[in-house]
Amino acid sequence: MLSRSAERLYWLARYLERTENTARLISVTMNLIYDLPYGTEVGWHTLLTICNVDAAFNERFKIPSEQNISRFLLADPKNPSSLLSSLSYARENIRTSRELMPDEAWEQVNKMYLYATNNLDSLSNRRGRVIFLQKIMRGCQRFTGFIAGAMSRNDSYRFISLGRNIERADMTTRMIDFGTVLLAENPNPVMREYENTLWLNVLKSLSASLMYRKQVRQRIKGKEVLHFLLKNPDLPSSVDHCLQEISYSITKLPNSEALITLLNNLEQQMLSTNIAEITPTELHQILDNLQAEFNALHLKISETWFSNQLE
Repeated sequence: MLSRSAERLYWLARYLERTENTARLISVTMNLIYDLPYGTEVGWHTLLTICNVDAAFNERFKIPSEQNISRFLLADPKNPSSLLSSLSYARENIRTSRELMPDEAWEQVNKMYLYATNNLDSLSNRRGRVIFLQKIMRGCQRFTGFIAGAMSRNDSYRFISLGRNIERADMTTRMIDFGTVLLAENPNPVMREYENTLWLNVLKSLSASLMYRKQVRQRIKGKEVLHFLLKNPDLPSSVDHCLQEISYSITKLPNSEALITLLNNLEQQMLSTNIAEITPTELHQILDNLQAEFNALHLKISETWFSNQLE
């Protein structure tokens, strides 16, 4: 398999996962803001921190309003992390890799892109934004489901799996980080009363609330949610499950010895974390380290299999 083809499939999966994650994040944030009392420190500005685009936003906008932030994260062509940018990059990568995938996969991504570009005006109001986000999330899920059911488990599929699971693990740590940092730094006692509401919305952002209730069988508590999202081997969005999927794909690819060692060390580091005994500030540092390790893993993948690196 050509290295440039492998790279396109890898980034196709990352960009589509990023598209879905951005849609989920904004959708859940809208619900969370409505659930919390007026005056809490949760607001649209927290999205900028999660996505690590504070500086880029401040260069272009003076007021962190709902309208400005949602437009910046969803449809700003000058924001390379916006939903529209991610979807555009995904479309270009699959357009130049059509010979490696079923035609229906290209048609699904192209259909999503055309819908997004033709309905940007609907983002100006909340009802239109909700419908827009729902259609994008369903489109991404249809693509993932179709690939899972139609593609042979060959190298093409493995590079798609690599990209999707690295991006998914990174977003899971960012969503966890959002909750821990907010509760650690917020002195407002009102916010403490709504801690369970916050963690419920973190679970919803990852479509994990039902599985949490079925597997944990306890009321929603911060420590249990953290353990579930970090270490549960069966939840598709948990960090441990993503690492297992990455490991499986890597072992089937050539020249993967160094990557296997790096991945094993990363998994051991994550599993050895005693969530019950660490403070939110310590957990924040651990999550930052995990995100740095995901980036190091990405760079090693690029070095091992790709002819060049795409930002």
